[in-house]
Amino acid sequence: MNSQLERVWGLIDPARLRRTLLEMLDIYSPSGKEEDIQIYLEDLLIRAGFSVERQIVEEDRYNLRATMGTGEPRLYLVGHVDTVPAWDLEEFGASEEDDIIRGLGSADMKGGCAAMLEAWLALAEAFPAAERPAVGLLLVVGEEENGDGSAAFLERFHPPWVVVGEPTGLSACFAHYGYMEADFVTRGRRSHSSLPELGHNAVESMLQLLLLLGKEPLFDRERSEIVYSIRELSSSRAGFVVPDRCEAWIDLHLPPGVEPAAVHEAIRSAIAEGKRRIPELDVEVSYDFTAPGYDLGNDSRPAGIINEIYPGLGLLPKLDAFRSHSDGNLFFEAGTRPLILGPGYLETAHTPDEQVVFEEVLTAARIYTALCLGMGWEDAGIAG
Repeated sequence: MNSQLERVWGLIDPARLRRTLLEMLDIYSPSGKEEDIQIYLEDLLIRAGFSVERQIVEEDRYNLRATMGTGEPRLYLVGHVDTVPAWDLEEFGASEEDDIIRGLGSADMKGGCAAMLEAWLALAEAFPAAERPAVGLLLVVGEEENGDGSAAFLERFHPPWVVVGEPTGLSACFAHYGYMEADFVTRGRRSHSSLPELGHNAVESMLQLLLLLGKEPLFDRERSEIVYSIRELSSSRAGFVVPDRCEAWIDLHLPPGVEPAAVHEAIRSAIAEGKRRIPELDVEVSYDFTAPGYDLGNDSRPAGIINEIYPGLGLLPKLDAFRSHSDGNLFFEAGTRPLILGPGYLETAHTPDEQVVFEEVLTAARIYTALCLGMGWEDAGIAG
């Protein structure tokens, strides 16, 4: 192993890392209400001797940005500090069972953020200020909503590479699914619920349309790689009547290489078939958010670093595609190359049993330091 890397790894403090993660989990930080956790993290970095920039996103909401080394950072470690809303406001915080740490955001992605902070602190302890690698740390708000934190950063900065600490089980994802959010609205005719024949039920129209949509080859779960999920279904609530409006939100995750235009066409085809088969179908579709996927390939300096260090960490250098949506899509569209890599798994993210294995968080800190050393110096010895 590279002697400099071995020295930095020796400065990673498991007790400090665990404490940081537990304290982060005990701070409630849903999207839009991230100020408390940003104050905590800013204080942690300032006490470690760093100058921290508050990058304003909107009132009382800001990213934190710090850099080390000389010149523009060649790599940023990027973590989002916001979470989805708590399932239970009395039970959102941290709990421990052996090596498993549970809590809202433990996988998505406070585990990744804590590992990045620990890597940052270890690098600072290992080298004098003038000799540190040229890397950055970015802690953003708003990822679970519309990515406004990362969008604000990208208005000013375009680093060559970022590492986004989303939960991948430490797989290195140089490819990323695209994402679409489709809003379907069907309209009917209201009548008294005891006389449905006088009205037209918007919910029944929606259900029939969704059944047709699910039969489109592009959305067939048995044959297609597209991830198709009906996220919300609601209707007008006006008492004892046949509903005259129904709305469905659909999440679509598109593997790299599948263009959003192909999905639009499949949806248009299903609607055309619906209008032939569903009486009085009145439907509108809009797309609230669309981001294409990407594939950076596996022939890059970060991929070389992963291949070099993973065997020594007891890991297979699995290079995968990230299946969910993340700020990685925004960075890619802006011309920055994003590597998605972090502790934890999507399987428990956004659920009441969200969890992360602490050993994975500790290993993530080691991986992040290796990437910083390998990318932050022009003459880096790691995969150089």
